[in-house]
Amino acid sequence: MEMKELVTKTRSFRRFQQEPIAEATLRELVELARLSPSGSNLQPLKFILSSTLEKNARIFPYTAWAGYLADWDGPAEGERPSGYIVILLDKGISQSAGCDHGIAAQSIVLGAMEKGIGACMIGSLKRKELAAALAIPEQYEILLAIALGRPLEKVVLEEAAPGGDVKYYRDENSVHHVPKRPLAELILKL
Repeated sequence: MEMKELVTKTRSFRRFQQEPIAEATLRELVELARLSPSGSNLQPLKFILSSTLEKNARIFPYTAWAGYLADWDGPAEGERPSGYIVILLDKGISQSAGCDHGIAAQSIVLGAMEKGIGACMIGSLKRKELAAALAIPEQYEILLAIALGRPLEKVVLEEAAPGGDVKYYRDENSVHHVPKRPLAELILKL
């Protein structure tokens, strides 16, 4: 798959088929993160893998989904993620992740999409409660969770009008629409 096609297909999927993801697959995705650039090459990130129903159920209650969809509480039972990768900062290595977790997360979701696995990066987390649920030692700070599974929904990119609304929405057929600002609006001519 060409890079542009891979990036275009890599969306925030929020509803998933109930098909297990092997822990070995999650490890392959973390390997992509491990090989990604890291500020000062400190590599301060650690990862928690979840591919079992029991562990996924411990993570799900502490995630928030699709802020623009105010009347939607997230995926219903039977549409929830088949796995998660929780990205942590090891404060014994560094007090700041810089942008490492963004780079790592992008590598993970691109690698997932290449395998036909959809992903959603979740920054809106109840971190304290999630840390307790997973018994995470205080040395580690939760930065991000990535929900994973075979997509159950269709996500469509569309061109936003110049200066227009960029809020994503679902239509009457539950198709998820994601307006993207025009390229000409992004590049400043200074």
